[in-house]
Amino acid sequence: MRNPTSALGTWLHNKIVEPLLQILRRGAEPKQLAFSTSLGFTLGVFPICGVTVFLCGIAIPLLGSRCHPASVLLANFVATPIELSLVIPFLRLGEAICGGPQFPLTSDALKKVLTGQASTDVLLSIVHALVGWLLAAPFILALLYVVLLPCYKILVQKFSSDPLSPKKLKGDEELRLKVRAA
Repeated sequence: MRNPTSALGTWLHNKIVEPLLQILRRGAEPKQLAFSTSLGFTLGVFPICGVTVFLCGIAIPLLGSRCHPASVLLANFVATPIELSLVIPFLRLGEAICGGPQFPLTSDALKKVLTGQASTDVLLSIVHALVGWLLAAPFILALLYVVLLPCYKILVQKFSSDPLSPKKLKGDEELRLKVRAA
C-alpha cells in the first residue's frame, strides 16, 4: 500500500517543483519571472471557475516578450485550489462595493440555484464577485511581484545554467547597437 504523503510529495515534485526548476535553468530574467508568476496567480484566482486558462491564453500573446508563458501557466495551475477559497471573499467585497444585498450561502439558496429559481440572484452574485476580483487584482499582482522578485533573484542565481553577468549584458547591448547601426 502506498503512503499518501509520499504520493502527494511525488506529485508536487513532478507537477510544480520540476517545471519550476526547468524554468529557472533556462536563465530567464528575475523581473520577468516575478511579473509572470504574479500575473498567472492573479488570473488564476479569477472567481469564475474554468476561465482562468483562457485568460492566461489571452494575456500571454498580448504581453508578448514581457511575460514568460510557462511561468504564467504554472502559477495559474498552482492558484487553482486557492481560486475556490477566494470566491466568497470576492463576492462579499463586490457586494460591499456595489451596496447590493448579500447572496445567501445556505442549503435553501443552493436548492433554488439548482432548480433555476434564483437565476437573477446568481447572475448578480457573479457580477459582485467579478467586481471584488477587479478591485483586488492590482493589489494581488503588486504584492506578489514585490514578494517574488527577491526570491527569483536568488533562485535564478542559484539554478540558472547561464548566470547573467554585467560583462555579458554589456556585450549583448553592444551587439544590438552594431546591428542597428548597420
